[in-house]
Amino acid sequence: MPHRQPIFNVPGAVAAMTLVLVGVHAVRTLVLSDDADIEVLTYFAFIPARYGLPDTMFYLPGGWGPKVWSVVTYALLHANWMHLIVNLVWLLAFGTPVARRFGSVRFTVFCAVTAAAGAGAHYFTHPDALVPLIGASAAVSGAMAAAVRFAFAPGAALSGARSIFADHLPAGSLAQNFRDTRVLTFVGAWFALNLLFAFGISMPGADGAEIAWQAHVGGFVAGLLLFSLFDPVPRSRTA
Repeated sequence: MPHRQPIFNVPGAVAAMTLVLVGVHAVRTLVLSDDADIEVLTYFAFIPARYGLPDTMFYLPGGWGPKVWSVVTYALLHANWMHLIVNLVWLLAFGTPVARRFGSVRFTVFCAVTAAAGAGAHYFTHPDALVPLIGASAAVSGAMAAAVRFAFAPGAALSGARSIFADHLPAGSLAQNFRDTRVLTFVGAWFALNLLFAFGISMPGADGAEIAWQAHVGGFVAGLLLFSLFDPVPRSRTA
């Protein structure tokens, strides 16, 4: 009998990340009081002003701790259920092939690094902001960028002739990727969408909040550039 793929074939790292994100939001919305939730945001959301403004101008509890961990932990927090669901849809779509290729440990570290890159990009443009940055979009954007690095390779998922090893085929260099019109089209469309966010176009789940498109860009660019550092599959070679 031919081997059958399971209907739900989600890598363990993606499944675990999904459960953590859902669990965190469920506790915040169903268990914690409003005051307790504000306390969580104060400790774990990324607040640029925590780094830029003198301590005498405002007070945020936690000392140095939140300055260290909030560049990643902000990605565990979401504005509402719709915000979370949108990020989970894209995580499942693009994080799944990347997690299969990288393995659980590499994938988890990759998501943390791209989340931190998103926080850095947001800080660069909003160094004195007291408004907290939350959401997994930067890490998801990093997964999108990583997926595009190998998804169009011969035999890969979007090549038109998918093989059974689609997620483990050699990827080209960044220069080779950008000579592929399909990659250019995907990247161009992604940046065009975020340009709309920059001009104030909203998305489901935003509830009027400003979309931190700079964090998206930071995560995406980091995913493109750092892909090779995490990729365990040897590069393709051309004569």
